[in-house]
Amino acid sequence: MSVRIRLKRFGKKKKPIYRIVVADQKNPRDGKTIEDIGQYNPTQDPVVVTVKEERINYWISVGAQPTETVKRLLTGLGLMKAKPLQSSNQKVAKKDRKKSSALDES
Repeated sequence: MSVRIRLKRFGKKKKPIYRIVVADQKNPRDGKTIEDIGQYNPTQDPVVVTVKEERINYWISVGAQPTETVKRLLTGLGLMKAKPLQSSNQKVAKKDRKKSSALDES
């Protein structure tokens, strides 16, 4: 059983409110959950995110994987560390190294 920390949609049409929940990966988005651990309201002017920090830390320590959206929210709150971004110029740097090595050989 792989457990995910993800969003469950509530609210009205055009006014979503999400609960941050722990659920089995195979269950549907709005299906059965194991535990509610927070709430996310993107429609308010300052976006509101409330979480139970100790429960999030517990589930992550047990091996629950947060989805990309939840990971971004938790990083914004300081509960998770952001991964360092890889340079997007890796191909350009590789070509430059090949050119410089070709010039050195001749």
